[in-house]
Amino acid sequence: MWLIIGIIVGCALAALLWFLNKNNFSLKWYEWVIGAVGLLLLLWTIQNFVGSFAEWEPRAAWAFMLVVGLPALILLTLAGVLAFRRFNKS
Repeated sequence: MWLIIGIIVGCALAALLWFLNKNNFSLKWYEWVIGAVGLLLLLWTIQNFVGSFAEWEPRAAWAFMLVVGLPALILLTLAGVLAFRRFNKS
């Protein structure tokens, strides 16, 4: 599972860098930090969700999904919106 997730994340980051270079656009440092924290929280959520279900603890899995997964999605969305708004201005 983690091999596939690593390949997906690597391809997504390569596509992001390719898109940014193609359009001569750079992200601010705080957009990189917000996106990286959001991505790390999302990966941690996936790992904990799968691990909790493997240990037959579905309530813990769903609670962790809500407590950590939701902020991860919010941070990733925030980073994307900040970059998108700046990209549309120029």
